[in-house]
Amino acid sequence: MTEERAAPEVRAATRAVYAAFIMAGVAAASWASRIPQVRDELGLTPSRLGLVLLALAAGSIVSLLLAGQIVDRFGSSRTVAAMGGLLGLAMLSISVGYEFGVLPVVLALFAFGFANGAWDVAMNVQGAIVERRLGKAIMPRFHAGFSVGTVAGALVGAGAVAVGVSVTIHLAVTAVLIAAIVIVSVRAFVPDDAGPAPTVTPSDPTMIGSNPPVISRGERFRQAVSTWREPRTILVGIFVLAFAFTEGAGIDWISVSMIDSYGTSAAVGTLAFALFLSAMTAGRWFGPALLDRYGRVPVVRVLAAVSLAGLALYILGPSTPFAFVGALFWGLGASLGFPVGMSAAADDPAHAAARVSVVASIGYCAFLGGPPLIGFLGDHVTVKNGLAAVAVLLIVSLTLAGAVKPLPEPAVR
Repeated sequence: MTEERAAPEVRAATRAVYAAFIMAGVAAASWASRIPQVRDELGLTPSRLGLVLLALAAGSIVSLLLAGQIVDRFGSSRTVAAMGGLLGLAMLSISVGYEFGVLPVVLALFAFGFANGAWDVAMNVQGAIVERRLGKAIMPRFHAGFSVGTVAGALVGAGAVAVGVSVTIHLAVTAVLIAAIVIVSVRAFVPDDAGPAPTVTPSDPTMIGSNPPVISRGERFRQAVSTWREPRTILVGIFVLAFAFTEGAGIDWISVSMIDSYGTSAAVGTLAFALFLSAMTAGRWFGPALLDRYGRVPVVRVLAAVSLAGLALYILGPSTPFAFVGALFWGLGASLGFPVGMSAAADDPAHAAARVSVVASIGYCAFLGGPPLIGFLGDHVTVKNGLAAVAVLLIVSLTLAGAVKPLPEPAVR
């Protein structure tokens, strides 16, 4: 079933999921594009900046540990709407708070991370529901929507820096727009128990077409706890962690390392960040055709190798043009790991919310440990050279790629 042939409510839900992913991307990149200016205003060293960024990751981890239960209790639509509002308030707080010191920024970033974590799980759960209803791979394209949002946010950020728009005005306007768009768009989400998937043979071997059984809340809680003991789920989570570290390092540190190590202007550093995000967007948009044709495991292994090559060029390149090419391949290679891991976690619809929550919780540990690790390395060997830590995680992703192999498809009743 294609998007055009799907039922009207599924088409509307598809557009709404795209909107949720795009706005999440705009939020992430809008903040990231202004990190150098906030750093300078607060007078932070790389290691202290890493600790400040840790607040965002800490909020995400706390949220992700609760997200499965939150989505089960309130549904993906209400969860995304509430978290969109909270994230908007957090961005507003950052836009003003950074002028008063580190503490307001840390508190706002924690709230930002909390909102982002539950939002992430809820929109991935809704995306998996839409994916099953369509009977074809679309999750990477939803994540491409996130990347489109990050590119848009980064380009607007670069423009704002270039023309001298203050951090306060930039982030405040963005916050209001994000909250309004998200709260309105999620009304088109289909219910999380939206009935049976279409009785067609999926063209994508990663798809599972079974119907989720009806289970009690007590059983859902027991399943959520037992999910943490499932070997495949844990391995998928570590796989996602490796790619999340790769992606997060680029988002947090490309602008800073371009300015500090390559001597570029702030606007050029933000453009390198935007190129990284554009490459990720292209990989996620065109990736489903590769997944349909070759399967998950071969594709993510090749892309991990591409990202390794780009990272090496970024770190070892002798000049700014080499760094731009390296950022392009780094982003392209990092593109599909996270969405493929989320699809793998949601293969069985009966356990999708719990498993997506576990996988996302493990994956977001990359955002918890990544900023302080690279910041610490940056104090000793420069941020650019500290990014070599990403290579270790990419090698881990190569070894664990087999974990995202699709679950066997149950017989259609």
